[in-house]
Amino acid sequence: MQTSNATSLTSRHVAVIGAGASGLVAARELRREGHQVVVFEKDSQIGGTWVYTPQVETDPLGLDPTRQIVHSSLYKSLRTNLPRESMGFMDYPFVPRAGEGSDPRRFPGHAEVLKYLQDFAREFGIEEMVRFECEVVSVEMVDNKKLKVKSKRMRLDGDDDLLDEVFDAVVVCNGHFTQPRIAEIPGINLWPGKQTHSHNYRTPEPFRDKVVILIGSSASAMDISLEIGGIAKEVHIASRSVADDTCEKQAGCDNIWLHSMIESAHKDGSVAFRDGNSIVADIILHCTGYKYCFPFLKTNGFVTVDDNRVGPLYKHVFPPIFAPAAFLCRNSL
Repeated sequence: MQTSNATSLTSRHVAVIGAGASGLVAARELRREGHQVVVFEKDSQIGGTWVYTPQVETDPLGLDPTRQIVHSSLYKSLRTNLPRESMGFMDYPFVPRAGEGSDPRRFPGHAEVLKYLQDFAREFGIEEMVRFECEVVSVEMVDNKKLKVKSKRMRLDGDDDLLDEVFDAVVVCNGHFTQPRIAEIPGINLWPGKQTHSHNYRTPEPFRDKVVILIGSSASAMDISLEIGGIAKEVHIASRSVADDTCEKQAGCDNIWLHSMIESAHKDGSVAFRDGNSIVADIILHCTGYKYCFPFLKTNGFVTVDDNRVGPLYKHVFPPIFAPAAFLCRNSL
């Protein structure tokens, strides 16, 4: 990659929020161009969403703002739905590597992706720029179009260290697979069953012998429906992307049905679909995606999120009002 013009640029002091895939490559490219980079990572290791943990949140729907947030949404069996050839960085291909625990499959498991990111960070010395267990609390504009970043470093005694610093630019790479979106269901407040979001799904065991309604039809919904279908009594997939009269058994599955979207839920435990069918269910599992969330940004409304549309961004990256170099807003991979 050409870097011959690095010496002609003014060196900036840049903060990168997040040490996942996007934050790692952003930090590397910024340093290649001669900038001074600090990466803030609230976890104890790099990898972002690719760091698997069996831990789940105390609020299964992620609605309680006081809950202890778990960043990753990985389930134990997850494999990539893209071939590794299309997932790697241009000058650091995601090829199978020798070593204990390596996964040479073309569609590898999540541990292989994390190992690739760790190798990338090690190869380019990125970890030396990272402040681990250091969470960004706020980012706000100060005089002369500088940005003040307030962060807290977590300590074992619970007395966090707070630090205010001023940067020339900030790159936002905090990810967008942490804050659940929940389907709106008429009557759900009276329904006596259990609800959870796929953010808190790790293994199928909690669904054994249950009648499950799974809302969603994207990649994780398809993965999880097949996995829990192996031990659940019944799985009913509700999808807004199918016709309202849809009710059909999934090919090759004796206990999985595809329905149109839910019409309503009732206090007797039943759930009605737009296709006219109704079942009594034990669990509703929301595989309904995530909200883009930047709780630390204090921009007086200049950067907004409206139904997961971040704006106003030029080419989905730069807020024009902060041009030319005060602020960079970038979604994580």
